[in-house]
Amino acid sequence: MTNIAICGANGKMGKNVYNCIADRDDCKVVAGIDIFTKEYADFPIVASPAELPVKPDVIIDFSNPASLDGLLTYCLSTGTPLVIASTGYSDEQIAKIKSAAEQIPVFFTFNMSVGINLLVNLAKKAAEVLGDRFDIEIVEKHHNQKIDAPSGTAIMLANAINETFDNSKQYVYDRHSRRQKREKSEIGMHSIRGGTIVGEHDVIFAGNDEVITLSHSAASKMVFAEGSVKAAIYLKDQPAGMYDMQMLLKD
Repeated sequence: MTNIAICGANGKMGKNVYNCIADRDDCKVVAGIDIFTKEYADFPIVASPAELPVKPDVIIDFSNPASLDGLLTYCLSTGTPLVIASTGYSDEQIAKIKSAAEQIPVFFTFNMSVGINLLVNLAKKAAEVLGDRFDIEIVEKHHNQKIDAPSGTAIMLANAINETFDNSKQYVYDRHSRRQKREKSEIGMHSIRGGTIVGEHDVIFAGNDEVITLSHSAASKMVFAEGSVKAAIYLKDQPAGMYDMQMLLKD
């Protein structure tokens, strides 16, 4: 049995995580963390990690980057593994996450969906096969409440593809001010925000007289909740280090 605390317990994703765990018999929620401490199930919700009444086996964080320092302080002092499922971290915050992973197990990925991580593998394989003969563009669509753009998932896809080119590609986010032809060294990234789109990502390989498009569409946020719970159960017994969905898929 894996005892889990949910950071961001009163948010939409926090409640999705709870509903996912409630359907399983190999884990349970023992506490929640949220600035809104109203309880909706059989576990206490506190305002900060320091107030947790019990030490969980793992914390799943679906809050926001502002919670990171408090979470890392608690997890480092108690040796608690941490699944980071929030997005929008700065380079400085990512450096803190990597530093913490030297002492505790940390699961960190830009997207908790198993399907998206399969898309990453397919995109890398396509880049290896097609090489520089195809232009690469990434289009991501999300709901109108999403703050960061491009999405962390789009960046994850671009980084994975770029690895196959020895990181020689440059990312271009906006072309309206660029009065010039597209360069072969580019990976274009485009963000669409509107309505209640959960998340859609297209990786386009455009060549001479043919186009290959790899796509993933999430119909609900439950896919991310399910991925985070799988990650928590996986992380419970791991040694200190940085883990991601690619490692989980191989295990």
